[in-house]
Amino acid sequence: MGWGDLGVFGHPAKETPFLDKMASEGALMTDFYAGNPLCSPSRAAFLTGRLPIRNGFYSSNAHARNAYTPQKIVGGISDSEILIPEILGKAGYKSKIIGKWHLGHQEQYLPLNHGFDEFFGSTNCHPGPFNDKSNPNIPVFRDSEMIGRYYEEFEINHETGESNMTQLFIEEGLKFIDEQHTAGNPFFLYWTPDATHLPLYASNAFLGQSQRGLYGDAVMELDSGVGRILDRLRDLEIANNTFVFFLSDNGAATYAKSNGGSVGPFLCGKETTYEGGMREPSIAWWPGKIKPGIVRQTMALSISF
Repeated sequence: MGWGDLGVFGHPAKETPFLDKMASEGALMTDFYAGNPLCSPSRAAFLTGRLPIRNGFYSSNAHARNAYTPQKIVGGISDSEILIPEILGKAGYKSKIIGKWHLGHQEQYLPLNHGFDEFFGSTNCHPGPFNDKSNPNIPVFRDSEMIGRYYEEFEINHETGESNMTQLFIEEGLKFIDEQHTAGNPFFLYWTPDATHLPLYASNAFLGQSQRGLYGDAVMELDSGVGRILDRLRDLEIANNTFVFFLSDNGAATYAKSNGGSVGPFLCGKETTYEGGMREPSIAWWPGKIKPGIVRQTMALSISF
């Protein structure tokens, strides 16, 4: 997603009411930057707190842990890297990743081997469909077990743009929150839906609802998911004890000539180190701790925790 995709950041369509409300109840971060303008190194930077040049996701060499990890890559996040869930686990937290991992797809690199207790989603993006011979479709995991593949058990219709994946990710998130609340566990939910990544998709209820085409439909559905998660925290009366942070892994893909995101007033987008590639729409929310309506113009970075 791009800096200019949210109504609160000035998008004229104003189709993100839940994120806009989240910003009004918390702190809007106007000068927040991703660790890298590309998926994998940005996620590695966020989860490790370390620059891509230090955590291993920096090279374009397809034989190494590189800046993008498609199926043919044999590497992934190093065992020597310490991720957020590994630190929180020592304090009794239960952690779950829902959605896109993108830090290695072989067994030793899967999330459960790097601090997460649960995983529902995929190790990669969702291009395809492929022929399942020379190039198989991307797998979907439940914890460490593959439970299906995109375009097969988990359908994405390229003709209509319809897929129920975001709804599955939302329900998984709500279920995890409920279970941890019932068990009395502190928790870390890393919710990383990927509907705004090409090829775009949205569920039937959101298709055709946006002024912005399929990309806008996907943004609206993600926005609704954030709203449902925040509502669940309120309903369980744990909102005042839960810190929520919204961000993107990189700027809008301005190379998408149609159905693409908005970088607002900034130059270029994803895969560039200009503002449009690294400056992200970001919101911090913690009722009772963060005063509502704050606009924070201080420069911040996704690795500076």
